[in-house]
Amino acid sequence: MGILSYDSNYKAEFEDRVLAHLQLVIGAKLRRGESFHFSWTTDANAGSGRTTIWLHPTVPLIYSYFGNRMPAINKLWIDALMAAANSPAGLQIVPEPTGAAETAVAGAK
Repeated sequence: MGILSYDSNYKAEFEDRVLAHLQLVIGAKLRRGESFHFSWTTDANAGSGRTTIWLHPTVPLIYSYFGNRMPAINKLWIDALMAAANSPAGLQIVPEPTGAAETAVAGAK
């Protein structure tokens, strides 16, 4: 499990593959100076709740991965996550689309 640290005060765990995709989407939006909400659900063993944070280019983020290798990136999933991030509801983790759009390139967009 990887960890997303937000503003040095909050930490959330995500699978490394999910975190890698989130990093690319969040990075792209923040690089353009865009602020947005990011929401996710919590596992049942942690209360099955929902968490939302406001992401802003000035708030520090740290992505910490359990594994040392970058997972293959699914461009279709990046596109689906980016569409969610650009919606009024903000970024939410959507199911990974199936297809042949995987690449091992870490900077795929």
